[in-house]
Amino acid sequence: MSAKLETLCQHLQKHLGDKLTSLKLALGEVTIEVAAADYLAVMTALRDTPELGFEEITDLCGVDYATYGDGAWSGKRFAAVSHLLSIANNWRLRVRVFAEDDEFPAVDSVTGVWKSANWFEREAFDLYGIAFVGHDDLRRILTDYGFIGHPFRKDFPISGHVEMRYDPDQARVIYQPVTIEPRENTPRIVREDSYGGPTHG
Repeated sequence: MSAKLETLCQHLQKHLGDKLTSLKLALGEVTIEVAAADYLAVMTALRDTPELGFEEITDLCGVDYATYGDGAWSGKRFAAVSHLLSIANNWRLRVRVFAEDDEFPAVDSVTGVWKSANWFEREAFDLYGIAFVGHDDLRRILTDYGFIGHPFRKDFPISGHVEMRYDPDQARVIYQPVTIEPRENTPRIVREDSYGGPTHG
């Protein structure tokens, strides 16, 4: 562990202590995990404590752990993962918080801490269905207004539920059930025993 990352870990333990459910260093990156109840307070402290000094949030995304580790995952399903940057201290941090309820995942919004989290949280809401409590404009950002479901969830069908197309008779865009037939995408060399082998005759 580099001296800089060791210092960061010490500062995190000093200022956040029992609010950390996990602190890990892997591949030269520090990751902390916090409970949903402590998330907003921790994120505020990460910004406002000079010894931590994370002035910027560079990314926030949703994660669905439903089939993580080939289905061996046994914890909560949805998490929000943030990447923070301290320019003053020249270090980075990853923060993970799990939503308590898998049926209606929700965590606090950090738009009051970093305004730039706005579109990141909207994207995680749109694609994963994670609600960010306190976000003042939480609506879809990438999918269509009438879209049903959250397409990055592991149980969302690859072909989707509906498709849209322009109907020249009605002179407008319409929605209809998906017309794409599921097909086998296994490469020929895997599904045909004789492919690539010696030929006889």
